[in-house]
Amino acid sequence: MGHDFDVMTTVRPKPDSATVAAVDAARAALIEEVDAADVGEHLGHIIEGERLVTHLFACERPGYVGWRWSVTVTRAPRQKYVTVDEIVLIPGDEAIVAPEWVPYRERIKPGDLSPGDLLPVDDEDPRLVPTYLVGDDPLDADDKAQVRQVAKDLGLGRVRTLSLEGRDLAAQRWYDGDSGPEAPIAVAAPDHCTTCGFLLRIAGPLSEMFGVCANGDANDDGRIVSFDHGCGAHSEVRLAKKHEPVPVPDPVFDTLTPSEIETF
Repeated sequence: MGHDFDVMTTVRPKPDSATVAAVDAARAALIEEVDAADVGEHLGHIIEGERLVTHLFACERPGYVGWRWSVTVTRAPRQKYVTVDEIVLIPGDEAIVAPEWVPYRERIKPGDLSPGDLLPVDDEDPRLVPTYLVGDDPLDADDKAQVRQVAKDLGLGRVRTLSLEGRDLAAQRWYDGDSGPEAPIAVAAPDHCTTCGFLLRIAGPLSEMFGVCANGDANDDGRIVSFDHGCGAHSEVRLAKKHEPVPVPDPVFDTLTPSEIETF
């Protein structure tokens, strides 16, 4: 039993000799728009459609290496002369172009915020959870306001607090960063922060792994550091005797007078 199928085929337009040969006309139209020094050799053509061809010219303009001028020409039916449809500058395969656009929220990095900048947090940010829950009871607006006021009086006034995921992400980020044990300054340190007198303990679930450096001479002053971090400003660092400064000799009182010098 046979079947009939509709077969779709792509019909490529036939090259139009007049538009393909219109290199000089395309160059002349291009030079009317840009400086002749910015136009290089003819790089070829692209057949866009029936009697529609785009001619490509090298771009010699400084700072546009690999770019090309695109001049699209066409010819009306039963006409001998071509007309110019469009002139644009397009990047080639070797052109330097801007990277793919990334939303602002995704490309911002720590330290990018300036005074007055705002960085809103998504309502569904997994790093945050509600500080307190009203519960399943159908409280009216006044009752909810009272609950919030009591929570505020107890020190629970924040709407959201750090979630377990947010805490773990922060701990991993700190541990893997410049405040962790793998930082070059920590690898070369004589001892760890856990034995340093300048380490300030913190409260909460991260208190067993991190503290705050309070040494004004250290690079990490005022920052979170892991217990196995370290630096050369450790409170118990002592210089070896060979590295200690050479003591100044006791002063000598010179009693020699000019008259005594002349007798020698």
